[in-house]
Amino acid sequence: MDTALAEAFELTWPAAEYADAGGFRVGRGMGAGGRVSSARRVGDWTHDDIKAAIHQHVQWRQPPLFRAYDDDRALIGALAEHGFRRENPTAIMALEISALTDREIPPVTAFAIWPPLAIQREIWASGNINPARQRVMMAVATPRSSILGRIVDRAAGTAFVAVHQGVAMVHCVEILPDLRRRGLAGWMMRCAAFWAAEQGAERIGLAVSRANTGAVALYRQLGFQEIAGYSYYARPAD
Repeated sequence: MDTALAEAFELTWPAAEYADAGGFRVGRGMGAGGRVSSARRVGDWTHDDIKAAIHQHVQWRQPPLFRAYDDDRALIGALAEHGFRRENPTAIMALEISALTDREIPPVTAFAIWPPLAIQREIWASGNINPARQRVMMAVATPRSSILGRIVDRAAGTAFVAVHQGVAMVHCVEILPDLRRRGLAGWMMRCAAFWAAEQGAERIGLAVSRANTGAVALYRQLGFQEIAGYSYYARPAD
């Protein structure tokens, strides 16, 4: 994955705090999920660095968790030696923004709004975007916005988008269950692209769990291509 996309991926969804442990950077998530609560490789590492990263997790009273790209076989093998097992394989996908700004959004369908409205927070909370994850959005230092989606004359979906050095990243796409599969998510992605283009972005990316086959299919239909993949590595619960 190129440097610009990798930096945008991290900086548009930051941990509350970071600590370096040799070749790893450990995020303190404060209950905001694995992305910000994991250790990731930032340089050359040793087995002692893995132990130091584990110690940092323990110091922060969060379960030891690593995030590794799928092609980092040496690290994946070392984590297995330390008792870590693969969880939640995830794809990073990206697309040129111009591919999503080629048609107008239907009236009263999707809007860029900051800060998010109360109804958007309720929609996020109805899924798995808890208050701690919502606080991550407020901590982002780059240009940012929420996306509100409407269908059948009601608020039905929400998402978060932020831009870093020409790359927009979309996070936390949530559609109310009874209003899914009506095309709203696609229009919300287009709205995010229009907003990002106004901020000078040329590419738009996202991370999606491979298990979420419906979302993966939607993004591929929109033209997104997989750029990289990663998984989390955790120790089995006792």
